[in-house]
Amino acid sequence: MKVVHPPHFPSTHHWPVALRYDPVVLTGFRVGDRKEIAEVRARNQTWLNPWNATPPVENVESLSSWGYARFLANNARQGRSLPWVIRWVYPHHTPVIGQITLNSIMYGSAQSASLGYWMDQRYAGRGVMGLAVALVTDYAMTTMGLHRIEICIRPENSASLRVVEKLGLRHEGSRPRYIHIAGHWCDHEVFVITKEELGAGLLSRVKTSPGEVVSSR
Repeated sequence: MKVVHPPHFPSTHHWPVALRYDPVVLTGFRVGDRKEIAEVRARNQTWLNPWNATPPVENVESLSSWGYARFLANNARQGRSLPWVIRWVYPHHTPVIGQITLNSIMYGSAQSASLGYWMDQRYAGRGVMGLAVALVTDYAMTTMGLHRIEICIRPENSASLRVVEKLGLRHEGSRPRYIHIAGHWCDHEVFVITKEELGAGLLSRVKTSPGEVVSSR
């Protein structure tokens, strides 16, 4: 897997690609990551459940962890979405601390995509997710040539709202009853950045490196 060290981005896109900055590295999702991801999500169930999308129809069978992993890998190969695993680099291990995915990638006249993400609560509040959003957005616009990235956030999700506010994404509006979450159709706020608004890149807007974290072992 090619490792890119921003702010130096390659001129052409090849998947999988890893993006590294200080102690944070985003690695292209592999089917072998599914066990560790499942363990992190299980440990953070209370933290993540209020924001997890749910099927709007009862008795719809969810994909197994293996099936979902294959789904992500297939979408990445076909260029429909690019899933990264967020890892923290310690001297002797690099644990999964979250995920960030570039979804609904459209080329042609749109050149757009959306971003979704989640994080281990133990690493929240340290600037990691802001850095991850900046890395993926800069890569998507600089290397992939996308023109527009949007992030949709529930108005109650204050932690996620802080991420886009600190990065200076533009609030474009609201989408009532947009996504089915925790059994309800929930309103979302839409935050956007276009190539014209990128300037020197979102990475240049990240004020500090992620704070020190005590080993998770």
